[in-house]
Amino acid sequence: MMKAYVFPGQGAQFPGMGKDLYDNSEIAKELFEKANEILGFSITDIMFGEDAEALKQTKVTQPAIFLHSVILAKVLGSSFKPEMVAGHSLGEFSALVSAGYLSFEDGLKLVSKRAMAMQKACEQNPSTMAAVIGLENEVVEKICAEIKEVVVPANYNCPGQLVISGSNEGIDIACEKLTESGARRALKLPVGGAFHSPLMEPARAELEQAIDETNFAKGVCPIYQNVTATAITNPEEIKENLKKQLTSSVLWTQTMQQMIADGLTSVTEVGPGKVLQGLFKKVDRKLETQSASL
Repeated sequence: MMKAYVFPGQGAQFPGMGKDLYDNSEIAKELFEKANEILGFSITDIMFGEDAEALKQTKVTQPAIFLHSVILAKVLGSSFKPEMVAGHSLGEFSALVSAGYLSFEDGLKLVSKRAMAMQKACEQNPSTMAAVIGLENEVVEKICAEIKEVVVPANYNCPGQLVISGSNEGIDIACEKLTESGARRALKLPVGGAFHSPLMEPARAELEQAIDETNFAKGVCPIYQNVTATAITNPEEIKENLKKQLTSSVLWTQTMQQMIADGLTSVTEVGPGKVLQGLFKKVDRKLETQSASL
């Protein structure tokens, strides 16, 4: 029996997120207040409020999802016993903190830095992403490679669902070609930029410096990282993979398959939403999946 805890990425946020934690746990309350101090603004006001638009700003969204996930893991206390962890994109930072590789403060500072750097890169390079449904990965990869503009596979979410990332023009061309090649859908996403593509290079360079200056410790269990889809425990290796994450593909399909091959039997999603549970079920219907709760 192998139990994994997995942590969601951007897009899982919702108004009111984390309020139940704040109201019902002293530990949670302390950590949320500490987060307000570290960030220099009251993120709890936005998280616990009703303004969905305010929550959608990248500089708010990423720390909000991170805080919801990490604080929930802390509140679980001794019942939080991961044998493996993984996080989708931003969720990798939540996984690293929850498994002890990073401190809460350092994790939050890196996530905030990452969000600001990505926001800036989006403004420098107007770009976008699109979800491609119902095509083999190889077909999508081949079509992307043939386009002169920047277009790359960004998120391998589950078999038959791949998100591509690139310049506005590149994504338009790709969507047309992918539809012609039999994709059930090739749909542009309402995102600010081309995450997990070479267009995130300015953000990667900025984040790399912050990662270099951050102390990573030994964790309690292996983390399956986005850029390798394999179990890693060496803090130096984890650091190097984390630096590549912003400009590399998120190999989530491959991560899930590898975890299952390594004996995974039960998945608990820690944080807002249930997206990752659904993706695991698409790979193996027999897996036991649940959301972490107080």
